[in-house]
Amino acid sequence: MTTDWDAGRLDSDLSGASMDTLAVRAGQRRSPEGEHGEALFFTSSYVFRSAADAASRFSGEVSGNVYSRYTNPTVRAFEERIAAMEGAEQAVATASGMSAILAMVMSLCSAGDHVLVSRSVFGATVSLFEKYLKRFGLEVDYVPLTELAAWAPAFKPNTKLVFVESPSNPLAELVDIAELAALCHSNGAMLAVDNCFCTPVLQQPLALGADIVIHSATKYIDGQGRCLGGVVAGRAEQMKEVVGFLRTAGPTLSPFNAWIFLKGLETLRLRMQAHCASARTLAEWLEQQPGIEKVYYAGLPSHPQHELAKRQQKDFGAVLSFEVAGGKEGAWRFIDATRLISITANLGDSKTTITHPGSTTHGRLSADDRAKAGIRDSLIRVAVGLEDVVDLQADLARGLAAL
Repeated sequence: MTTDWDAGRLDSDLSGASMDTLAVRAGQRRSPEGEHGEALFFTSSYVFRSAADAASRFSGEVSGNVYSRYTNPTVRAFEERIAAMEGAEQAVATASGMSAILAMVMSLCSAGDHVLVSRSVFGATVSLFEKYLKRFGLEVDYVPLTELAAWAPAFKPNTKLVFVESPSNPLAELVDIAELAALCHSNGAMLAVDNCFCTPVLQQPLALGADIVIHSATKYIDGQGRCLGGVVAGRAEQMKEVVGFLRTAGPTLSPFNAWIFLKGLETLRLRMQAHCASARTLAEWLEQQPGIEKVYYAGLPSHPQHELAKRQQKDFGAVLSFEVAGGKEGAWRFIDATRLISITANLGDSKTTITHPGSTTHGRLSADDRAKAGIRDSLIRVAVGLEDVVDLQADLARGLAAL
């Protein structure tokens, strides 16, 4: 067997392929074995034909596998599939969603740069910027996500990056990505969008003008709560810097997790359609129930950004939040009364989950920061899974009864 071989008809021609086809076939390059499923490469290192071949690969003069901290065929297949689905020139996979954010900032920003972050980002993201990245001379300010008028005066001459979640966790707030991208570019800054809640099948931020897209692959890309991973995607010149950080610092995605994510992508659209349909049904039902003070779901006409969501997303996602009567005590009683839904802070699973954001996902924030982000003690978040929606409604009714 030789490594110089022509794949020929073994590989699929994906020119002009649609999203559904890319989700199943993009990124796969079959080995001489002709495997139909994606191969799983468990190896830390690779052998070279000669000392010269090794030197040329280490230097980057010749592309190819060097060391699995930053080059692995299974991980590369996942990266290329995500890039194809997001419309990116290149994607870089990382060990988790948080390490994807870290890799992006450490690769593209320097001490003295200014970063604008939407106020409604995930609690751990705030901790990353406040407790760690600021130590290295990064300036960070926070802006209300939905208030476009508040973004323009927040820019400074040294603003390098704007980072937002749209939709946000857990209130499903949105920003007009195209308008914010134009504002960023007029100020010489890059726009990065966390697309975790929508995935590329519901929203493509790069097509709307964003420069970088971030994913926690742990969520819907996996879809079954099995393993951790993250992705950064964008232009090749930017991603080259992210690869350099990965090569040196090593927040590396394992080949096994990449293989799991490849399988997850194959069913992503079907799962997201089912997630969204059930979430919309539950949101509409909850909005009519006594004891529910407010429901946050962009699929509801009552949501202040419902029309924006309709314009820039193909559907409204699987995460909804709601406030209940009785404050924190009422929220905890509601959660504890459920018997089917899992009490856990993860989301994107086939199993529906429920959590109290104020004491879990956003618990490390100060009370003042939680208030600014709209995270009240009465707030409950539900990430709707793939169970029968009638069973989910019955379980949430137990929570309502406990109020």
